[in-house]
Amino acid sequence: MSKMDVHYSSKDMEWETPRELFDTLNDEFGFTLDPCATSQNAKCNKFFTIEDNGLHKDWSKDVVFMNPPYGKEIPRWVEKAYNEALCGATVVCLIPARTDTSYWHKYIMLADEIRFISGRVKFTNPTHRKPMAAPFPSCIVVFGERMRNGLTSKECVKCRSIKYVMVIDYVT
Repeated sequence: MSKMDVHYSSKDMEWETPRELFDTLNDEFGFTLDPCATSQNAKCNKFFTIEDNGLHKDWSKDVVFMNPPYGKEIPRWVEKAYNEALCGATVVCLIPARTDTSYWHKYIMLADEIRFISGRVKFTNPTHRKPMAAPFPSCIVVFGERMRNGLTSKECVKCRSIKYVMVIDYVT
């Protein structure tokens, strides 16, 4: 396995969000829940581990930071984020910017905001001490109040192309 293959593999899913990126978003949103964590990399006091299975927990009263396990499970996590936002949560997702996927068009295009990150996010994990740049572009997706207030998909597509798509610089 090359050092880049691990980013495409679902075998090693414990890639920790860089502290600086999290802190910047936390200053803006005030997170109360990290549903995709380990006890070693949790970003919030309230968190769910793989054993807790955050997909089966209620997030509706939380402000959530979600960096889901990268792999085949991402669509399930994105759907969960969308549904929890409909129930009252604000969910901020750090995900690959995979605009060619069906979950992107079904859920992400309905988000309040899509923030494309300039450059590649450098993740760390327990087996790799040195941060490694993701081999894919990343974005921040925010599900929350605007989505809950009933924008239709046509209105969402229109506002995404005019107001709420932005590029943020992330350099480490």
